[in-house]
Amino acid sequence: MTQEFVATIIAASGTELSLDFIESLLQKTEATHTEWLAEGCAVDLFFEDGEAHALQKVVASHLGNMPCDVIVQPSQGRQKKFLIADMESTIIEQEMLDELADLIGLRDKVASITRRAMNNEIDFAAALRERVALLAGQPESILKDVASRITYTAGAQELLRGMKASGAQCWLVSGGFTCFVEPVAKQLGFDRFYANTLVVQNGALTGEVAAPILDKDSKQKFLQQACAELQISLAETMAVGDGANDIPMLAACNAGGGLGVAFEAKPAVRAVVAPQINHTDLQTLLYVQGIAATAA
Repeated sequence: MTQEFVATIIAASGTELSLDFIESLLQKTEATHTEWLAEGCAVDLFFEDGEAHALQKVVASHLGNMPCDVIVQPSQGRQKKFLIADMESTIIEQEMLDELADLIGLRDKVASITRRAMNNEIDFAAALRERVALLAGQPESILKDVASRITYTAGAQELLRGMKASGAQCWLVSGGFTCFVEPVAKQLGFDRFYANTLVVQNGALTGEVAAPILDKDSKQKFLQQACAELQISLAETMAVGDGANDIPMLAACNAGGGLGVAFEAKPAVRAVVAPQINHTDLQTLLYVQGIAATAA
């Protein structure tokens, strides 16, 4: 029994997918037909049968050095009912602990620990405690000061609008802190959020994180919790993240037939998570579901 696959090609900003180029690509591959999602920017190539990894290699080989992202998946069930997203360096552009450290002159030291943790070189929980300990004694007001630095990743707002318009449930799950995650979740329209909590006493940070710490295993558990609560399968879910603490969540999503995507991810993540966004923005997560730009 054959299974139809779709290869979604999304071009980076400033790169155009011409009609002639896509027509030539159609002829060079065994694709049966194409459908435009955003003219010149995003297009679907449909295949009657195949294997996702092999088809992705074929399409990518014909794209050459063009800055495009390609994601191949079964066409049936590609539109998802649930999105679970990491926040820092995914939905927003910042790593908030690094920004906090910047305000007290410790950015280089903290950012180095962050990079190692996000690339799976050191334990996430231990790295979190080590970095937060450096904030001990800082006034609580520093949290408000650094929150003003938050900027959304390109496509984040469009992604949430598109998911909500399609009727999907969206959760924001972060190894960061509630004081930053909550306002982002509320402003963008996430249905639920989970994060860690900084301990504050007498108006100052204690340098501690309240237990239990939300780590890499927690994110996977929230994905499974959502499936149970919403009575959906993993195949009906989408997950996105960039760091090593996202790997179990992304891997579980993909293993269950869903779509777990590494977004501008660290090398350790790209090495083990096949669906990747390296050239385009978060609106790509709408295109790979077959949601056209006019519907976003």
